[in-house]
This record gives sequence, C-alpha cells and structure tokens, in this order.
Amino acid sequence: MATLDLVYLDDHLVVLNKPSGLLSVPGRGEDKQDCLIARAQSEWPDALTVHRLDMATSGLVVVARGPEVQRSLSQAFALRDVHKTYEAVVDGTLQSANSISSDAWDDIQMPLLIDWPNRPKSKVDWENGKPSHTKWRIKNGPCLEATTRVEMQAITGRTHQLRLHMMAIGHAILGDALYASAEILAKSPRLLLHARELKFKHPMTAEWMAFESTVPF
Repeated sequence: MATLDLVYLDDHLVVLNKPSGLLSVPGRGEDKQDCLIARAQSEWPDALTVHRLDMATSGLVVVARGPEVQRSLSQAFALRDVHKTYEAVVDGTLQSANSISSDAWDDIQMPLLIDWPNRPKSKVDWENGKPSHTKWRIKNGPCLEATTRVEMQAITGRTHQLRLHMMAIGHAILGDALYASAEILAKSPRLLLHARELKFKHPMTAEWMAFESTVPF
C-alpha cells in the first residue's frame, strides 16, 4: 500500500495530504477499496472518517482517532466551525464584481441538487435545490493563457459544490471530467482543485490549529 503524506499526528487526530486520483473512502467493487481511510487505518487502526474530498481533488483531510473525536470534529464541520480554503485554475478570464478591494471575496449562491439520472453529478435546480454558498477571489500565480487562478471557500458543503458553481458562472475548473467541456478537460491531465488550508479547534484542547498544503499545480 502506498505511503501516506502525513502532515500532523497526535493521539486524537491525523491530518493527511490526499493525492488527486485517490478515493477518500471505499467505493463499490474490489477495485475501489484502496482509499485514504483504508491507508490511514493500516497505520492507525482507530482512524475514522470525518469529511471527504472528491477523488479528483487533492489536499488536506483530517481523520479522527476514535469515535469521540469523530463526533466532535463532525459537529464542528456541521456547525461550519472548520475553515477550508481551496485553490483552483479555471477556464477563461474571471473578473471580480467587487470593486471595494482586490482582496475582497465574491459570492456564488445557487441551489444544488443531486442529478439522479446522471449520478454522480449534481445540478443547479432553482425549484428543488438546497441552498449553497461559495466565496471566491482571484489569486496571483502561474496560469495558462486564458485561465484564472482563484481561491475559494465553501461556506456550505454540497456535493461537487465548487466544481459546479464555477461551471455555472461560465468558468469550469481545468481537468474537470464531470462538469467541463471536452476542450477545458483536455487542458489538464488532472482536476486543478486543491484543498490548500484547513483550520479548526482541536477537539480535546480547543486550541486553534492551522495547516497549509503546497499547491501541486
């Protein structure tokens, strides 16, 4: 089994850097049993899942050690007491609608719903969808021509929220096999979406902890 990219370890939790292409939890079928939590449990048998990243998304994941810590961290996620920042490269020249400051965040708020006939995709559904909220702003950094590097914060946690929101405003994430056109998909061999920062209170000490992962693109 492949080596884990360990960011932090103590008696209560583990922070790992998940590579693109690895499932967070097991899928259906023998060929989908290798995943981040299985690898973690091979090292720490008490490891339990708290949250997930899409298979194609890379970046920081916190894993609980034991059910008590799992409950505490899961509640923190549910109450939005965990702060996550993602970085992505999207198609086209994205322009902020916020003229107050170049550092100010723009908002995307669209109701999302699982697209059952086309699973695992989700869709924007203004009648039946559940509220979803993403904040984004332009970030300096290397980009291909006619693309924009952005950082994003998912205020809510709907399935494929960041990917779908960016596609819905006309700027799909490069390499997105679910929501990008064939032309945009072909611009990158992987989805250019990375969970860069993770901040939360330690479930036992209540001390704020902050982690950052180098963006691999």
